[in-house]
Order: sequence, then structure tokens, then C-alpha cells
Amino acid sequence: MEDDPVHPPSVLAAIWADTEAAGFSFPSDYKLGGLLRVLAASKPGGKLLEIGTGTGLATAWLLDGMNTAAHLTSIEANGRWAAIAAKHLRHESRLTLLDADAFSWFGGQAAASYDLVFADAMPGKFDGFDALWRLLKPGGIYVIDDLMPQPSWPADQQQRVDEVLKMLDARTDGRVARMAWAGDVAIAVKLG
Repeated sequence: MEDDPVHPPSVLAAIWADTEAAGFSFPSDYKLGGLLRVLAASKPGGKLLEIGTGTGLATAWLLDGMNTAAHLTSIEANGRWAAIAAKHLRHESRLTLLDADAFSWFGGQAAASYDLVFADAMPGKFDGFDALWRLLKPGGIYVIDDLMPQPSWPADQQQRVDEVLKMLDARTDGRVARMAWAGDVAIAVKLG
């Protein structure tokens, strides 16, 4: 199986360079980017949401898959990382970059308003899941990654990962698939 996606977004190399120079240690996996691009392409004209913009690596992949009628809202609370994303992606009219507390932001959004959610931060992945899940439309896709043990994990992280996966498996309003690939990925689809 060929794991490396072909034709990465043109802006990706510049974002990678600034990401490495800044010492950002949690970049989205290159393989995951290819998957996010395909998932974004499956939602023409869709409203997409990314929690945890970081430096914009996954954001670039999502944008690369979106058509011209789709829109991505991406939230990052760390101004240093958000500045890198803004530097490279601010020209994108299909993108809204927000500096916000995701937990508070979730509550102000209409239910069933997003077609795809990539939760790449604690809010919506390990905390506040129900508030984020309510934002997904029926048929909406929910993606999380970084579920494979890593040396930098806090002592309780494996327990948190196990709990979120158990919770996803138990939901009656969604279906989930887990892939031990690209840092370990879980994808769920909300049922109507």
C-alpha cells in the first residue's frame, strides 16, 4: 500500500519549514493530510470545522480537498501557532481562522451545522465531545487522530484514549471505524 499522498498542497512545504523552525512538536501526520483532503472533497459546498489549527498543516490539506463553495472554520487558542497558519493561509476566502476558547465557542453554534469535524485538540476529542457532536449534521464525519501511544503522553493519556474510543463504539447515533495508521485514526459518521 502506498501511504504517501500524491500532490500535496502547494503551501505545505512553507508551512512545514515554519513549523519546524518554531519547534512545534505536534504536527499532523502527512498521511492523515491525504485522508483529510479526500474526506473534505466528499462534502462539496460543506461546512467544515477544525479544532486545533496548530500551524495550519492539516488546515492546508482540508482546504486542498474542498471545492469553491465549501467553507472551513478552524480554531486555535495558541497565538504563536495560529500566526504561522495565518501567515500562509490568510488569503483563503474559504477559511475563517478563530482565536477562541473552543468549549465556549461550541455552545454558541447551531446544532447540526457542520458536515465534517476534525478534532485535533483536547476540546471535542477528549473533553466536551457531546457539545461538538451536536454540531454535526446527520451524515457528518468526525475525525480524531493521535490515538497511538507516544513518549510525550502524560501518565493518564492512554486511559483517556481508551475511554473516548469506548464511548464512540457505544454510541447508537453513529458508526465508527478505527485505523491503526497515521498515528492511529478514528472516523465516525453521525446517523440521521
